[in-house]
Amino acid sequence: MPRPIFAHIDLNALRHNLAVARTHAKGRALWAVVKANAYGHGLERVMTALAQADGLALLDFDEARRARDAGWRKPILLLEGFFSIPDLTLVDALGLTAVVHHTDQVRWLLEWAKSAVPTGGVNLYLKVNTGMNRLGLNPEELPATIEQLSATGKVRVVALMTHFANADSADHHELDEPLRQFNTAVAAYWRGKTSLANSASLLMHPQVGGDSVRPGIMLYGASPMQGQTAASFGLKPVMRLYSELIAVRAVKAGQAVGYGGRWVAPRDTRIGVVACGYADGYPRIAADGTPVWVQGHCAALAGRVSMDMITVDLAGAPQAQVGSRVELWGEHVPIDAVAQSAGTVGYELMCALAPRVPISAVG
Repeated sequence: MPRPIFAHIDLNALRHNLAVARTHAKGRALWAVVKANAYGHGLERVMTALAQADGLALLDFDEARRARDAGWRKPILLLEGFFSIPDLTLVDALGLTAVVHHTDQVRWLLEWAKSAVPTGGVNLYLKVNTGMNRLGLNPEELPATIEQLSATGKVRVVALMTHFANADSADHHELDEPLRQFNTAVAAYWRGKTSLANSASLLMHPQVGGDSVRPGIMLYGASPMQGQTAASFGLKPVMRLYSELIAVRAVKAGQAVGYGGRWVAPRDTRIGVVACGYADGYPRIAADGTPVWVQGHCAALAGRVSMDMITVDLAGAPQAQVGSRVELWGEHVPIDAVAQSAGTVGYELMCALAPRVPISAVG
C-alpha cells in the first residue's frame, strides 16, 4: 500500500468559483490567473474547468507553451512580460500578450521591431506604477512609451493595467490615491481598455473599474482578505489534502509530545499520528491547536510538525483509530485557517504542496 496521503482537486468547485468571479466581474472580460502551476493545482489539470475564462494569466514561457500544447487557444497574458530580446520571438510565435513594466523592455521591443516580421503583431499591456513600487512604468513615462511603440507598426498597446498594494484592505479609501493616479494617467494619455482588479478588488472594492479583471486566489477557494472567510464570499475549496492516522497512543497528563516537547498533555488523552509533515507541504510552524478533521470530528494539532508526521489531540474525535481518514485542509478545515495558524496565507500552502503527494482531479 502507498503511504496514505493524497490530494484531490475538485474541478466542480473551481467551475463554481469561476462563476462567482464572473458574477462580480459584471460583464467584464476575465483573465484566470494560473501562475505557479495554477497555484499548485496543476496547470493542465485545471484548464478544462477554466474553459469559460476569456484568457489565462501566468508568468513564464514554459507554462505558456504547456497551455498552448494542452489546447488553450484563447489569449494568454504574461504578467511579468519578457526578459530579453529573443523572448519576443516566442511571444509572437505563441500568440501571447506581454505586460511591459519597465523602460528596458520598451528598448528591447524597439530594437526587436527593427528587424522582426511578426506573424500577427504583438499585443502589449502597459503596467502603471500606482504605489506598489515593484513593477510598472511611472505615469509620466506613458506618452513617450505609447508613441514609440505605436510607431513601430509591429506591436499594439491594447490596455493599461495596474496592481494595488492594499487591495486586501477592507477600507475602500486605501485605494483612493492609487485609483486617482491611474485614472489621471488614463484621462491624460489613453483612450483604450484598462485592467485593474485582482481577487481582492473584485470581491471588496466595486469602485475599481476597468474592462478586464484578473482573479487568482479566489478561483481556488481561498480568501484574499484577512478576517473574511472564503465561504463568506460563496467560494468553495478546490484543493483538499487528506491522510490517515498511522498510530494512536495514550498519553498521560503532564507528558510531552513531539520534538522539543512543545505540547504537554493537560489531561490523560489519546494522541493520533498522521502521515503528513512539512516534507509534504504542511507548514512546519503551524501552532498547537491548528484544526485537523479526523473521522468526522474536529481534532487539534498537538506538538511540533515534523518532516513526515504530525500529532493531534484526539479528545474531540473519540472514535478515531488507526486508518481513520484525516482532512488537513479542504471542506471541513479551510486552508486559510491552517495558514493563519502558521502566520502565512493560503496561497503559500497551495503552492508548497510537495511533489511526493499524489494528486487526482475529481469532477
